[in-house]
Amino acid sequence: MLAAQTKIEALLIIRHGEQALLTLIIPLALLIGLSTLHIGTVPEPRVDSVMPRILALAVMSTAFTGQAIALGFDRRYGVLKRLSATALPRWTLISGRILATLLVVALQAVVLGIAAALLGWSPALVGLLPAIPLLVLGTLAFGAAGVLVGGALRAEIVLAVANAIWFVLLLAGGLALPASDLPGAVGLLAGYLPSGALAEALDAVLVQGALPGLQPIAVLAAWGAVCGAVAIRTTRLT
Repeated sequence: MLAAQTKIEALLIIRHGEQALLTLIIPLALLIGLSTLHIGTVPEPRVDSVMPRILALAVMSTAFTGQAIALGFDRRYGVLKRLSATALPRWTLISGRILATLLVVALQAVVLGIAAALLGWSPALVGLLPAIPLLVLGTLAFGAAGVLVGGALRAEIVLAVANAIWFVLLLAGGLALPASDLPGAVGLLAGYLPSGALAEALDAVLVQGALPGLQPIAVLAAWGAVCGAVAIRTTRLT
């Protein structure tokens, strides 16, 4: 049951046109653009510094924005209410959605990795393995935030709020530009946002070949725990 539910959820994400734009087309375009255009103070080869931020963007797009919008419209059309009345246990529904999101994130990482390699990306090989649990942690943290937004608001409001938050985290969270290039307090705040924390952690392991440090991991864990706890109390089936 879990395998079947995971497959269905993953196919729904991949086949959705808006989700494809968020999860793959925009990250690919930004990867190529930021790697080839001289925007911001980024050392050469630019793709080495850009890739961790684009990976964080891909996770945010899939786990937060995509899941929030999908959940909001599933509630609007009564999908969750109908599924909850079937023989599928609730843990299967939740786990299937989580695993599907992780599968899509893994697919994004592969596609973006191939594109980055063609642009000259040379990551620290010792950092490739530690990057996997960081991507999982980031997916869970953003996923909890997505459930919080998509599980409590009306679908139309979810659509506007999720996209607005996506743009804020893109611009102020150290993804479009490195946190060091952001002005004043915005640069300091970036490290405490989930997008900035994930980008910082991935940069540490993939660029520097070092451990990510406690702060970004603690920030991601805190965001995930708080959003998840609130989502449990506020999420409604319809």
